[in-house]
Amino acid sequence: MTQSSAAYPSVVPVGVDTARASIARVYDAALNGKDNFEVDREVLAQVRTVAPQVNDLAWANRDFLIRACRFLASQAGIDQYLDLGSGLPTSENTHQVVQRIQPDAKVVYVDNDPMVLAHGRALLGENPRTSIVSGDIFRPHEVLTDRTVRSEIDFDRPLAVFQIGTLHHYLGDDGPAVMQTYIDTLPSGSYLALAHFYDPEEPELSDLARKMEEKFVHSPMGSGRFRTGDEIRAMFGELDMIEPGLVLADDWWPDGPRLAPLSEVRRCIAAGIGRKR
Repeated sequence: MTQSSAAYPSVVPVGVDTARASIARVYDAALNGKDNFEVDREVLAQVRTVAPQVNDLAWANRDFLIRACRFLASQAGIDQYLDLGSGLPTSENTHQVVQRIQPDAKVVYVDNDPMVLAHGRALLGENPRTSIVSGDIFRPHEVLTDRTVRSEIDFDRPLAVFQIGTLHHYLGDDGPAVMQTYIDTLPSGSYLALAHFYDPEEPELSDLARKMEEKFVHSPMGSGRFRTGDEIRAMFGELDMIEPGLVLADDWWPDGPRLAPLSEVRRCIAAGIGRKR
């Protein structure tokens, strides 16, 4: 949801607690955005003490989102998207990428951050094929029964569900069950795109992942789990994984040859896309 900052609400929206860190605002800070506060930047500062390139997590996540959008709109022909945990407006959002390829594509964003909702509604007011609704993405029944979700998304046709950079903020161990509720609702031919903080289970990288997790969880944000490959794969249920499967986010169909090695931080976020038969 990127536009001129003049389109943004001119004051801090009602309900925004500037004394507590927000997941959306921390991501915004990591992407060099302007819609964040000192408490949000403090989260990154804390993690930076063990991982100086912590911002790479957000950039790898964002880069995967853009490539996933292009793939699903152009190769898979998907024209309806449910983007869970949309975050604050930044460059190349889901609706911009997919509607450039499929102008009639519908996108519904779901978030429960007051700042995200206020900015999103301001920017999307003149886009009739894009909506943003308030909802807890970790309560799938709440999302799936939302009136706007049901009116804008046709659950009798294939759609794409995004959980990109979200589930590592769910601290419970029942993430696969949460995702299975979404998956069970999807019609055949639908897709799930997912990116998640990753513990590669290699000595040095695993140590880095655990240090970052410790900082994130005990920061003003209070969340940020680094799960293993098996733990992340379980969230796809029985979906057929699109090649190359669950891999480093940067390794999921990169745009070109890699001329520089990935930072250790970028090797601690994984992503993949699954398809429902």
